[in-house]
Amino acid sequence: MATEASRRPSGAPSRPADHRPHLAILGIRGVPAAHGGFETFAQRLALHLVACGWRVTVYCQEDGHGPVHADVWQGVDRIHLPSGADTARATIGFDWRCVAHAVRHRPDVALTLGYNTAAFCARLRLAGVPNVINMDGIEWQREKWSGLAKAWLYANEFLGCKLGDHLVADHPSIATHLARLADPGKITVIPYGAPEVRNAPITPVLALGLQPGEYVTLIARPEIENSVLEIVQAFSTRRRGLRLAVLGRYAPDTQPYHRAVMEAASDEVCFLGPVYDPDRVQALRFHSLLYVHGHRVGGTNPSLVEALGAGNPVMAQRNRFNSWVAGPYAAYFDGVQEATATFDRLLKDRAQLADMSRASRLRHHERFRWEPVLAVYEQLLRRHIRRTVEFREPFSTTSTTPSGPRLGAGLSLRRERLK
Repeated sequence: MATEASRRPSGAPSRPADHRPHLAILGIRGVPAAHGGFETFAQRLALHLVACGWRVTVYCQEDGHGPVHADVWQGVDRIHLPSGADTARATIGFDWRCVAHAVRHRPDVALTLGYNTAAFCARLRLAGVPNVINMDGIEWQREKWSGLAKAWLYANEFLGCKLGDHLVADHPSIATHLARLADPGKITVIPYGAPEVRNAPITPVLALGLQPGEYVTLIARPEIENSVLEIVQAFSTRRRGLRLAVLGRYAPDTQPYHRAVMEAASDEVCFLGPVYDPDRVQALRFHSLLYVHGHRVGGTNPSLVEALGAGNPVMAQRNRFNSWVAGPYAAYFDGVQEATATFDRLLKDRAQLADMSRASRLRHHERFRWEPVLAVYEQLLRRHIRRTVEFREPFSTTSTTPSGPRLGAGLSLRRERLK
């Protein structure tokens, strides 16, 4: 008779009988976080759930070729799936293999982050694995995508709404958007979280040639829908006596938009390149005079929430996504002319910036702290596991309407992703 070890499929961690609730996290590059907001969230959630007595499996994408292998990182099971080159096609193949692996090993519940390959979630549904999908932003509206890519994303948004057992929207406006395609009763609004930053060293700031409190930060991918060109043009209309610190990977030789941004910049604009180390980014935020956020598409953007947690005064592009996150005491602009006037006003008024900083901290404390965000996620996941597990619910949920999307009550949410 075959032993348990010999029956275990390749890539499964060796372990005795385990009666903990088991979550599989799909849709990201892996942990520890090194690529963006979803990875940071997955790391936070995985470690939180392990501390609460869960077994958590995270699928990790690796470049190159080789066998599937498993390891354990800070109590989190990791399944490493080499996927060849770092291309969109390789990522789609990685997502397919993750779902196939999860189906074989049957976790109690899956959490899929993003809907870019939601069609593959049909395998989870057929296998009886409950699947909660965080539907991210309205990806198909981003200008950077080709027509074919937009069609793929639009189709997968539709399929995600139909195939997911439950949907998470990180913003009330995203929940309203999803309710066109899904029963509002299976949509829960849970925003992104961020740590509160009350202190940070100045060494990383000085190492980049900046002086604490004498620069403005812009942290965004250099894409049209992030208003990077408009912000740089507005800042560069006159001498400011300050620096505009721009984070992101720019390739002016091959990307016309990147070239246009750099050509529009005055000598007070410094392009720092991509900065991924969280401690360095945190220090840059904390010592910044003002944070500028130009995103026009999406829901609750991680970079904006992290700016609130660092107490940054916020100047944001005026839209329904940013206004719900940053609140009424942030400054808003639409276009180069209004951005220029807003820079002119704010950068000369340190008292107003101090008031805006306090408002940012209050906004973060009310809505975007990690502790209640993760607790509401745990409650939601426990409700959808496929076997009975005793637990005590730390938070309840309330409905915005008798049949509308739910909000995590523990977040103090009132009546909306360095994407």
